[in-house]
Amino acid sequence: MSGHVIISHGLESSPEATKAMALASIAETLGWSHERPDYRTWDNDFSRSRLGDVEGRLLHLSELARRVSGPLVLAGSSMGAFISARVSLERPVRGLFLMAPPVKLEGYEVRLQAARVPTRIVHGWDDELIPALEVARWAQTRRDHTVFVNDSHRLADHVQFCADEFARLLRDLA
Repeated sequence: MSGHVIISHGLESSPEATKAMALASIAETLGWSHERPDYRTWDNDFSRSRLGDVEGRLLHLSELARRVSGPLVLAGSSMGAFISARVSLERPVRGLFLMAPPVKLEGYEVRLQAARVPTRIVHGWDDELIPALEVARWAQTRRDHTVFVNDSHRLADHVQFCADEFARLLRDLA
């Protein structure tokens, strides 16, 4: 089985981010179509909060997901992970791949929630923005496959590792 992957970048990032491009390459290699939306318009809208327009991001991803007719996997890093998880509650998805997912957002009352689908998480033990133990507690309640690596929030030293974990998820879904 193959399908479509939507890869969502983090705040202060772009569709050309290293991790997003690495995941897109894996998806393509494994026969999945993919897209990497650009959320910078919403990220730069500070009229709502210092995190930009989170609701605008959510609506945009939800609309993109609605257009997909076959199997869908949502993947994202940080804010991209948060919106991917949230959209999975309203759109049918086969799996989730979350890198450095925030369990909560400052100034945003809704905590991280996600559909009960196959999910893989990669998080840095030294994440300076999202404590690893918060992610561990969240993942534990769901029994999600979670890997902690010796890295910071950006997971810059583990780009290939993230791509390899993503490949495992897509292969498991096949």
